[in-house]
Order: sequence, then structure tokens, then C-alpha cells
Amino acid sequence: MLASIHPLGERSRRQRWGLTAAAYVTATVTAAALLGGVLGLVGSWLPAVPSWAALLALALSGVALDLRSSVPTIHRQVDEEWLTRYRGWVYGASYGFQLGLGVVTVVSTFTVYLAFALALLSGSAAAGLAIGTAFGLVRGLTIFAAAGVRSPDQLHRLHRRVAAWDGATRRLAVAVQAMVAVGGGMAAAARW
Repeated sequence: MLASIHPLGERSRRQRWGLTAAAYVTATVTAAALLGGVLGLVGSWLPAVPSWAALLALALSGVALDLRSSVPTIHRQVDEEWLTRYRGWVYGASYGFQLGLGVVTVVSTFTVYLAFALALLSGSAAAGLAIGTAFGLVRGLTIFAAAGVRSPDQLHRLHRRVAAWDGATRRLAVAVQAMVAVGGGMAAAARW
């Protein structure tokens, strides 16, 4: 989204970046919260399973997949033609909703799947809603990294910085999943 929705681009399309960004963040959080809540509710209907075991298995699978950079995904992006077809708040909300769902566009890290698996395994609509909301906030607020972009040079610098952070963000995703695996392992050890 940093390549599509930034103040420079919004100004060129005669849109207000603040309004577009607000619609984007609101929709991202809303979609993720709804999905998390629904998954938590579904999880409450499932027979009792040792969620710690499932959590451990999922987190370890995520670590392995992210280390190999082979996360299963669909190869679909949001429709860029919307940028010239609709008002900023419309495409902001539409893009945000799709990205808040997490899995309807390209998934670059297993942590996306893990977040929604946690919502399901929580076995609670309220917990799933909270997990989805946290996911949506983290995902949605990234748009503000582009808040200062007013010139093509600033946009190029932003993209270089984002590309430079790729390795660190991948390591962070693996570390988060490893921590979740450790938590699942500790829960398993406490039960035995």
C-alpha cells in the first residue's frame, strides 16, 4: 500500500490522503476484528482439543516455512485501477478491508495465518475479536510510514528503506513465531 496510497499520489489524484488513510485503517481493523471474532466463535463450537499442541505445531511450521520463504499463498493483489476509478475513501476502505482479512491477497509471512489460527484456537469470540483487532491495527497503521511523502525523491527513499528492512522484518516474524512455539511448548510441559 505504500506504493499506492501516499500524500504525493493522493494529491496527484485530487484526493485527500488523510481521509483515504483513515478509511484504509478503519477498514483494515474492522475486517481483521470481524474475521478474528468469527473464528473465535467458531472455535468455541469445536470439540475441546489441546490448543497448545495445535499452536506449537502451527508456530513451528510457520518458522520452517518463513525460513525457507515458501509460505503458501494466492497470487492476487488489490485492483490498482480503483485508484483512478473511485474516490480515495472508497479505494482506501476497499484495499484496507481486503488486507485486513489477511489471506485474500499475497501472504508474505506465516504470521498472518498464525494470527487467525490463534483467534480460532482461543475458543472465544471476544478473544478472537481482540486478536483480530491487534492484527488489523499493526497491519493498517503501516500506511503512516508514507505520511511524509511529498516528492518522488521521498517516495524512492521510502521504498529503499522498506526494501532494506526486508531481512529484519522476516527475522522478526520468525522470532515471533518461535516465541509462540515456546509458549505452546511451555503450556504442553505444564500439562504433563
